[in-house]
Amino acid sequence: MKFNPAYIFVGVATIALGAWFYTGSNNGDDDGGIYADIENREEQATQAPTVVIRRVSAQPHTVRLSTYGNTQAFRSVDVKAKTAASVISTPVREGVRVRRGDTICQQDVDAREALVEQARAQLAKAEADFRATTTLVEKGYRSAAQLNGERAAVDGARAQLKQAEIELGNVVLRAPFSGIYVERMAEVGDYLAPGQACGKVVELDPIKLNVQLSETQVGKIAKGQEVDVKLATGETVTGRIAFVQSIANPQTRTFRTEMHLPNPDYALKAGVSATVSMAIGEVDAHLVPASIMALGDNGETGVRYVDADNRVRFAATRQVDETDAGLWVTGLPQVARIIVEGQDFVSVGSDVRPVYEGESTRNTSPSAGLSVNAELD
Repeated sequence: MKFNPAYIFVGVATIALGAWFYTGSNNGDDDGGIYADIENREEQATQAPTVVIRRVSAQPHTVRLSTYGNTQAFRSVDVKAKTAASVISTPVREGVRVRRGDTICQQDVDAREALVEQARAQLAKAEADFRATTTLVEKGYRSAAQLNGERAAVDGARAQLKQAEIELGNVVLRAPFSGIYVERMAEVGDYLAPGQACGKVVELDPIKLNVQLSETQVGKIAKGQEVDVKLATGETVTGRIAFVQSIANPQTRTFRTEMHLPNPDYALKAGVSATVSMAIGEVDAHLVPASIMALGDNGETGVRYVDADNRVRFAATRQVDETDAGLWVTGLPQVARIIVEGQDFVSVGSDVRPVYEGESTRNTSPSAGLSVNAELD
């Protein structure tokens, strides 16, 4: 039996068309669900975006001025020779603490002891002559003018003895104050002329710290005020302002301000960089995360927050302090709901749906910065 190809083609097409209608009727509900889900997401996209907020209130906060300086020895002196002689002894080692009057170097006595003995002999002779003349004046054999001459001779001999004793004592070079012997400048055998240094002594208790303050800063501090100092070597110490220069440096227009830091154990070193912090007033400020700082339309730095109508606002702020917990700023309302997440994806004046930190945001409207297409993906 022979089949017509046309009949075969019509039969296959009929079966395929029936299968397509059958499949379409069973999957119609699924297609409707997809379309409904898309319409629902598009509707959500037109709703206000969600931002995470934090409620902050203004608190009294101490405004601190931070600046930099270097520590210095309270006093530093080169111990210098007063007479010409060779060095015969250097009994102190470098780095050792010394007391006032301790011997740093000793020079050769040479003939100075002999000069002292000679002066003593001259004084004894002058005193004997004075006594003899006094007896003769009492008996009328000498005049009062001669007695006065003998008295002057005694005074001159006494002065010569004092001078010789001082010259003898000058061969011993002593520490002028208590401190640390930091540098030996002459060795045994060196010849020192008057004015040449034998060693250096520094005083480190208290230790000085000098900073330069600008014209706007110097009026906010006062002598005797406490300062907090952190040294580059790691120590933290509290000191006081001891001196504020009255005349500005003509080149820099700054005022040298000297602070004294207690250093009884000499643990602090001179010549170390330091960061100084001092209180200059108190203001009402808000503590905010550093990460939320943004730029306004005019380039000013500030914070975006949500007002009572759930609209985004911008407040230009001024930073008054920086801590590990965040930034202390002024310029916000007394109580503000600052945006801590999503602030970069909303504009000033737009409506938002605020959610406090820690609250669940599941099954809510789209978060700021997240589009419907992104959610669908």
